[in-house]
Amino acid sequence: MSGGGRVCVGAVAGSFGVRGEVRLKSFCAEPMAIADYGPLWTEDGARSFTVTLGVPIKNGLSARLSGVTSKEAADALRGVRLYADRERLPAPEDEEYYHADLIGLEVFDTGGTLIGKVKAVLNHGAGDILELHLAGRSGTALLPFTLAVIPTVDIAGRRIVADPPEGSLG
Repeated sequence: MSGGGRVCVGAVAGSFGVRGEVRLKSFCAEPMAIADYGPLWTEDGARSFTVTLGVPIKNGLSARLSGVTSKEAADALRGVRLYADRERLPAPEDEEYYHADLIGLEVFDTGGTLIGKVKAVLNHGAGDILELHLAGRSGTALLPFTLAVIPTVDIAGRRIVADPPEGSLG
């Protein structure tokens, strides 16, 4: 989680056109909802933007961010992740989690042995994958974030119980 209860909801993929519009990637379940959660903040909290959506474009949305008025200013924001205040977001449904809530949780096997900590939540199109920093070892391991492999997520208790497939931890 970043800056006082904020959740990453999107990223700037670069400029769109010549008048300061940006190409925006939305990480929201409903991509257009990103404009409803503003103002959106940079990761360090130094800048905030109101978002006015344009039209859907390939791999994202065109958008205007307040204070961004030139192609150069829009290009300078390429790669910047945008965060919304948590209280502006809908509560996750049962069995749904914000990635920010999973990062840093300790992961135990079904016998109670510490496997490691969640370093990142990845998604390359086929579902979420937890990247774990392994306890007492250098390196990481990847576990599919499925009910079969991750039967228990206890956000309040700050722990996950995993039943990793044989040989998946190296």
